[in-house]
Amino acid sequence: MTSISSSSRWTNADLGRTEVRDTYRADLRPGSRDVFADARPLDFSRLTWKEAGRPFRVENWSRSRREWEAQHEESLPVPVAWQLFNRSFQSLFDADPVRARVAALRTAGMRISSLQVKAAYAAISEVARWTIWNQAHRVGDTVWDPRAKRSLFEGLDLERPRILFLGAAEGYEAMLLSAMYPGGEVVLVDYDEFCVEGRFGAFPTDYPFLGVNPATGARKVWHRDEMDISYLVSDIRDLDFGKEFDVVVSIGLVEHFPDQYKPMAFDWHRRFLRPGGYAILTTPRVALRTKAFYRLFGDLMNFSYRELQNVAQLGLYAHENGFEVLRHGEIKSHNGIICRSR
Repeated sequence: MTSISSSSRWTNADLGRTEVRDTYRADLRPGSRDVFADARPLDFSRLTWKEAGRPFRVENWSRSRREWEAQHEESLPVPVAWQLFNRSFQSLFDADPVRARVAALRTAGMRISSLQVKAAYAAISEVARWTIWNQAHRVGDTVWDPRAKRSLFEGLDLERPRILFLGAAEGYEAMLLSAMYPGGEVVLVDYDEFCVEGRFGAFPTDYPFLGVNPATGARKVWHRDEMDISYLVSDIRDLDFGKEFDVVVSIGLVEHFPDQYKPMAFDWHRRFLRPGGYAILTTPRVALRTKAFYRLFGDLMNFSYRELQNVAQLGLYAHENGFEVLRHGEIKSHNGIICRSR
């Protein structure tokens, strides 16, 4: 790992490098793993739910959700849940986790020395959260996971694509795609207005995306200000686009819909695709460490319905809802599928 100044902008001279900065890791190393070659063969047309099993439901709700519902004597509305989630989750990306951990340790020490047991326990829990977040996001890079996602996205028959990102938040994966298949257009959609400035707007402008130079085919470093990106604040159901996008992508979206609403969620991906276009979907993988993550971070993450799935379950949902799964694979914390409408 080669260190460069945290104030400098990444350039093509940094190709092949990785570095941990205050709030994120940048990684310009080419991937070494083909997630699809590693995937076990699955014939989704023959797969049954008995074989696939059912997704795991995350139900340790955030304290903020429980307090809101107790105060209002009704279930937390989905739009409010997403507003709370986006602000809460973004607070992790905004912070320097090492400094936050040190501050939490100092607080824990003071509370223990003054015998404030409940406050000390809360501070110790915060120490654990910042320790794990630092490892997951900055050190292990399991949240953005650029090397694995590039493997997930590479090899598509795309030139100057129009890309639609549903439930976009900060829009990371669309920017990754735009660097890999440059010269097109990205439309980010989220119905929480906070995401425009609070998530996409807060995304580090110096973050480098490894892509290609369309003129030469050589590797090139891209930044978001070099991409044609627009942000639309809208309920997906209200979009008036036709079948005009080469790629429709969602990252961690369909697992928020109970089974009776999944056909609607998958139809959103189909509705805006050009004939032959690609739908790219990922969902969080079910695993012991993922369950533990959503347990520890429940107060920051768990505001609405959420499932943890395996790749067989995600692919079977897609097949049942009118898609042909072209490729499937697993990355660090997500399942991924590439689909076309049947």
